[in-house]
Amino acid sequence: MHEVKTPLTNVLIVGVGGQGTLLASRVLAQAAVAGGFDVKVSEIHGMAQRGGSVVTEVRFGPKVYSPLIQIGQADYILAFEKLEALRWLPYLKSGGGLIVNDQSIDPLPVLTGAAKYPADITQKIQAVVEKSIIVDAARIASELGNVKVTNIVLLGILAGCLDLPLAVWDQALEKVVPTKVLAINRDAFQRGLALVKK
Repeated sequence: MHEVKTPLTNVLIVGVGGQGTLLASRVLAQAAVAGGFDVKVSEIHGMAQRGGSVVTEVRFGPKVYSPLIQIGQADYILAFEKLEALRWLPYLKSGGGLIVNDQSIDPLPVLTGAAKYPADITQKIQAVVEKSIIVDAARIASELGNVKVTNIVLLGILAGCLDLPLAVWDQALEKVVPTKVLAINRDAFQRGLALVKK
C-alpha cells in the first residue's frame, strides 16, 4: 500500500520594510513545523529598512526540496500593502487565495514624483482574483491598542484559510513573539481568525 502524498502548501508573504512580514513568516513556519510538516523558508529583502519590498516564501508539506515558489504556484499571497499585492499577483495560482491589508505605502518612485500610486488597485485585484479578502487590518490593530500587530491580524486571517490545527498557531506565537506582547498578539490573531471562521 503506497502512502498518499499531501500536496505542498505555498505561501508568499509580501510587504514593505517595517511592516512585520518577517515575524509573520516565522510564526507561519513555526506553526507548520509544529503541525508535523517539512518547511522551507526563503527571504528576499529589497531596501527593507527604507520601506522597500520585502518578500518571504514559505513552503510546507511532507517533504519540501526547495524554498522557492514559481510564478503561478502560490496557494496564498498574504500582502501587507496593496501595491505589493498587485506586484506579486502573477505568483498566485489559478484559484489561489489573496489576503490584502487595505493600506497604501508610497514607494520611492512615488515619493520622488517619478510615478503615481495606482488609484484602482482594489478593483483590479477583485476583477482577477475570485478568492480575495481585502481588510483594514491596521484599523483592527489600532482598536486593540497597537498598530504593530497588524501583521498578526493578517496572519489570523491566513490561519482561517489553511488546514493547520489552531493549537499549533498558539504554540508558534508563544515561541516567536516576545512574552510582554504575547497577549495582544493572541488577541490580534483571534480578531483576524474571526473574519474567516464564522
